[in-house]
Amino acid sequence: MKLSIVIPCYNEEKNVELIHDAVVKLFYSKKISYEMIFVNDGSRDNTIGELKKLVDKNEANIKVVNFSRNFGKEAAMYAGLKESKGDYVSIIDADMQQNPSLLLKMLGILEENENYDSVAAYPEKRKESKVLVFFKKIFYKLINKIVEIEFVDGASDFRMFKRPMVDAILSMQEYCRFSKGIFSWVGFNTYYMPYQVSERVNGTSKWSFWKLFKYAIDGIVSFTTAPLRMATILGLFISFGSFVYFLIVIIQTVICGIDVPGYASLIGISLLLGGIQLLSLGIIGEYLARNYMENKKRPIYIAREVLETKKAKK
Repeated sequence: MKLSIVIPCYNEEKNVELIHDAVVKLFYSKKISYEMIFVNDGSRDNTIGELKKLVDKNEANIKVVNFSRNFGKEAAMYAGLKESKGDYVSIIDADMQQNPSLLLKMLGILEENENYDSVAAYPEKRKESKVLVFFKKIFYKLINKIVEIEFVDGASDFRMFKRPMVDAILSMQEYCRFSKGIFSWVGFNTYYMPYQVSERVNGTSKWSFWKLFKYAIDGIVSFTTAPLRMATILGLFISFGSFVYFLIVIIQTVICGIDVPGYASLIGISLLLGGIQLLSLGIIGEYLARNYMENKKRPIYIAREVLETKKAKK
């Protein structure tokens, strides 16, 4: 098998046939053996019904991994990579915003350049709100300062890998996954390719500001312990400042005989310290929560069923 195309799906009943037809048309006259791996991530609409229709068509090698519930896109990408058989493996969204025709360009880059192990696409122009773009830029600047690996600003999950890199990614079986970090952590050489984001044909984006915020926290906690060090340094700084302030109060009261009024400052300092303590506990809690989930050793996903076309079974 030359190429495996992994397509995570969540509530994409109106799009799965469109991307299927686009891929079939793209490779119709090409002498490239390929397979499409659709991962239904617990969709609440009729996505699985539409995927079963595509399997019954038997027009191309198709595999459908149907999750028992929604496990998230990270688990869906992992499942697709795990089920892939190709020498090259690509991940592409089902919403048609990432043009399938770019798969040939990615494949050409990897075949013509032995030094590259993957191609990562990034949008030339973001179509998100200016506020969202602003916060994303802040996230990338922050995380690149506190982690040892590089996060390229705007690099999406729209990628293609050579088989050795896929195997390296699959070897990292952590439950709390942050794939963009994993793709960088395993190393290998990546070519970053700009592309034009197409308009969404059907449906709406699954990402909200809050989901992106939680995703950013996952990325930071998964690949650096810097927040824990920051909490420690902040605690030391405040302790030192408190000791100095305590000495000043003693000197003013005992030696100089100055009455030190302190109600307002005492309340302010207490609130500040209380907030810092809660923040520090929250940071520690994030790491403990992930350690707790990892120690449970639960599977990354559970497949309710795996379907294949007759061609794929031969």
